[in-house]
Parts: sequence; C-alpha cells; structure tokens
Amino acid sequence: MTGKAIITGRPLRLIRILYEKSTPITTYTWRIKQDELAAQLKISRQALNVHLRKLREQGCIRTGRGFIDITEEGLNLLGISTNPAFVFLKISPLKREEAYQEILQFPLQRIFRVAGDMDVILVMEREKLDEALKKLAGVEGVLDTRTYIAIQTLK
Repeated sequence: MTGKAIITGRPLRLIRILYEKSTPITTYTWRIKQDELAAQLKISRQALNVHLRKLREQGCIRTGRGFIDITEEGLNLLGISTNPAFVFLKISPLKREEAYQEILQFPLQRIFRVAGDMDVILVMEREKLDEALKKLAGVEGVLDTRTYIAIQTLK
C-alpha cells in the first residue's frame, strides 16, 4: 500500500483539538544526532549534554531523538525577532524562472508563489530585510515590491 495513512475517529479528533487549542510559534529545527553535534563542536557528548540541559532549562531549546529545536526564547536570546517581514513581489512573466532561482538563494524563512496582484511572497527575519531588499534590487525581472513588517502575532 502506498500513500498517506488514513486517520479517522479519536486520533483525528485529537489532532483537530490540538490544532484548534494550540498557539503557533516560531521554531528552528536541526535534525542532528547529539554525538554528531558534539563531534562538530569538538567536545564530548557529556559536555554537550551539560550545555543542552542549561539551554532546555532556560526554555531556549527543545531536544528529542535526532533533533534540536531553537524556541522563540532562544531566538530572542540571539536578537532575532519572531515577528517576520513579508515582501510581496511582482515579477515579469518573461523572467519568472530566472528570478525564482535567484531569489531562492536569499536568506528566507519561506517563499510562496501566489495568484493575484503579486506573484511571490517572501517571509524572512526582520533583521535580514535590508540585505534581502538590496539583493532584490539586482534581480532582473522584479517589477514591484511591497514590504510589510509584522509588529505583533495575534494568533
């Protein structure tokens, strides 16, 4: 059997309740085993665990089997805003593919191709907005940009 499993009944009800009652947050996840990370840092696994425990206790990270999440508290510690910037782009139809390929190299959190007055929505950290706008100025085919900065997450 191929494809996605069909979930019904209580498991489906559970996931719906979890979704409806949850609060969206910004998290960065790195899928890496702790022994691999310790090797990259050139420290022992035990030393790494001491540091990870401290960060967990402060609410800066979450860890699990094969992953480490940086939480909003951790991002704030780094001076990274969790309220993103959005850049809406209008791109010439004749230059779309080339522009998309160039834009994919930017420091983005997400990129969406959309239908409507604009063609693309870029989502990025506010701190990287100036860098991205300077790079966008050099992308052939970008006809118009509109920039919005989130000031508060409401839900």
